[in-house]
Amino acid sequence: MKSLVGNIKVIGTLVCVGGTLVISLYKGKLLHLWPTNIIGYHPKQGGAAFGHHHIRGTILLITSCLSLAVWYTVQAQMLKVFPFKYWSTVATCLVGSIQMAVIGVVMNREKATWQLKWNMSLLTIVYSAILNTAAKFVMISWVVTQRGPTYPSMFCAVSVLFTTVLDSLLLGHDLSVGSILGMILILAGLYLFLWGKRKESVPNNEENPKDELQFQSDGKTNELVSSV
Repeated sequence: MKSLVGNIKVIGTLVCVGGTLVISLYKGKLLHLWPTNIIGYHPKQGGAAFGHHHIRGTILLITSCLSLAVWYTVQAQMLKVFPFKYWSTVATCLVGSIQMAVIGVVMNREKATWQLKWNMSLLTIVYSAILNTAAKFVMISWVVTQRGPTYPSMFCAVSVLFTTVLDSLLLGHDLSVGSILGMILILAGLYLFLWGKRKESVPNNEENPKDELQFQSDGKTNELVSSV
């Protein structure tokens, strides 16, 4: 916070968070930008509660993002003590599976709900377990070791952007002025953060190569004069 680069990173983070809130809370005029509902999904079939509880969903999403940010920070410290990305991923998935199993049994005890069949539900479970959980955690662990815990948490906002676009293309929900404004804010905030992170990681001699060359030439000149 004491430097210009630090202030730009904070501003980029706040702009990113503001963009996600704009997408969730502000709708505005609907925009028909492209053909929607490619797969023939009908939103009215989602039930009576479809489209409601925006405030509750926003609060839960913010809580999820904050929890992930804390988890990234804890993981960065854990990898310094236990630098085994795959074993940490296995332990995380195992503990998460136990927690979700206990919560699922408490909330729904019907046997029919827990029966697995060869349908889209089974494919969704397998896809979520392999790619959305295991592979994602391995990649996040690698990014944390390479770039620190701030990189993965910042890119969580980009998932909101892709979800909004795919929701319009595949599920038939038209984009609104709020969605477009929120996506612009997310991209602008992410750019500011990455720019600040880049300026923070580049050494001063790489940013000012001319000054470095001038310094080296002056040093060689002084050496020649002293030798003479």
